[in-house]
Amino acid sequence: MRGTSQFRLLLRRPGPVVLAGAHHGLSARLVEEAQFDAVWASGFEISAAHAVPDANILTMAENLAVVKNITEAVTIPVIADGDNGYGNAVNVMRMVQEYEKAGVAGISIEDQVFPKRCSFYAGVKRELERIEEFCGKIRAAKRAQTDPDFVIIARTEALIAGWGLDEALRRARAYAQAGADLILVHSKSSRPDEVMAFARAWDGDRPLVAVPTTYHTASVEELYAAGFEVVIFANQGIRAAIKSMREVFGRLRSEHRGSAVEDRIAPLGEVYRLIGVEQLRASEAEYLPAEDRPVTAVIVAAGKGFEQELMPLIADRPKAMLDVRGKTILERQIEALGACGIRRIVIVRGYRKEKITLPGIRYYDNDRYEETNVLTSFFCAEEAFEGRVLLLYGDILFDTAIVEKLLRSPADITIVVDHAWSENRLQGIEHPSRPERVKTLRRPVSVSRFLPSDTWNTVVKIGRALDPSEANAEFIGMALFSERGVERVKAIYHELQRRYSGRPFHEAATLEQASLSDFLQELIDRDMEIAALDIYKGWMEVDTFEDYRKMWAEIES
Repeated sequence: MRGTSQFRLLLRRPGPVVLAGAHHGLSARLVEEAQFDAVWASGFEISAAHAVPDANILTMAENLAVVKNITEAVTIPVIADGDNGYGNAVNVMRMVQEYEKAGVAGISIEDQVFPKRCSFYAGVKRELERIEEFCGKIRAAKRAQTDPDFVIIARTEALIAGWGLDEALRRARAYAQAGADLILVHSKSSRPDEVMAFARAWDGDRPLVAVPTTYHTASVEELYAAGFEVVIFANQGIRAAIKSMREVFGRLRSEHRGSAVEDRIAPLGEVYRLIGVEQLRASEAEYLPAEDRPVTAVIVAAGKGFEQELMPLIADRPKAMLDVRGKTILERQIEALGACGIRRIVIVRGYRKEKITLPGIRYYDNDRYEETNVLTSFFCAEEAFEGRVLLLYGDILFDTAIVEKLLRSPADITIVVDHAWSENRLQGIEHPSRPERVKTLRRPVSVSRFLPSDTWNTVVKIGRALDPSEANAEFIGMALFSERGVERVKAIYHELQRRYSGRPFHEAATLEQASLSDFLQELIDRDMEIAALDIYKGWMEVDTFEDYRKMWAEIES
């Protein structure tokens, strides 16, 4: 239903119609969420948001751009503050045409001369138009509208200008006679006595509008009982925003850390909800090819790994910050991700976290890294899970072709598995660490016959304790979750926290100490399909000094 028709229905129903002011789309959406009947596109708020006085400094086009943003953000009617029409009757006609096209349900015009001055500014020049001239504006406005439900609110500033009740009534009667749909009588008194007296004396048939800014003790119910069918809280929103922002900025400036204001600001997730990020994700998932959807890379670099195998190399730094030919492992990972078009990168830190300070990266810390494992570290960054999520262990280097193919996966969950592991095992080559072994449905016969495929394998089992004779590949520490996959694994993880916190979980002593393979096996046990990207080599990890030596040699070659 059009906003104009909605507003007409509101006027016909019993009870007051209550509006609140907004100055952009987000504030309008908050007005709607608070269940006000309609939005007041406030000239005062819009001017203040531009850091200029409410004195016709902004042009009609500048105000109109904001009003369009407001109407597009909400489903409830929007009434726009049209000041004095930005000129004479001809200007008013253009304004009505443009605002009607923008989707507003109506406009309010006031009888101040151009340029107007905010009703509450003290000590500024304020003049009112001749009644005949303003009535001409009203007639022009009604002639210009094409939607019969579009409303024109005529606002008189007679009480503001100090011209008295009789003049206010005289003007209001003339404006109603000229065709105004509603009459707004404004007052800057600290008490509602003036407007109450006006309502008692009003003998017209047009609904009355009140704006209780200065006489703020008057309730909606009291004003409605006095005869005001519409009540507008015109500027409280931006005043609240100014007070809150000043307090938050002051605290940030004095305490120098974001945590100082966390209890005073909305969580990022709440902002995402208000601006429709979920709808964006849904649209991207439905219409964009998989490889074109946004990706957040989460690099888990919190743990020490096999400490005894890497000392003293990691005595003063995490192994992700080990230097390999002039660049750290993390720097090389970030370069490789950038080559694949991935710029949104998150790192989960833990051991020697102060050493990881790469620019342009978002950080989350797992300060319990000694008593937890990869799964806990991964979900430390849950707040940053946006779009598809690419999980990487912080101690691996990889061919970019692996990531490029992984990003084309249509599955909700895909992990990268290396079939060179089974060949190494047959040759008696054993790595000191216990890899996360994988059993897939399809097994390459031999290295010589292994060819990359455009089809995707399926993981049947995964775990460090998986019998080597049953396994045929190794999980390399790289996984991709689709948007739907992210939502599903988040829900399952939180359920597991309620059920298994501090208790054994698959191969782990507790859920907190679970590896990613423990979690993936849980998903498989729940009949969720885990796709596998089959590779043969093309990656390296650092668990031992020998691994580190080989990585140096490989990078040099």
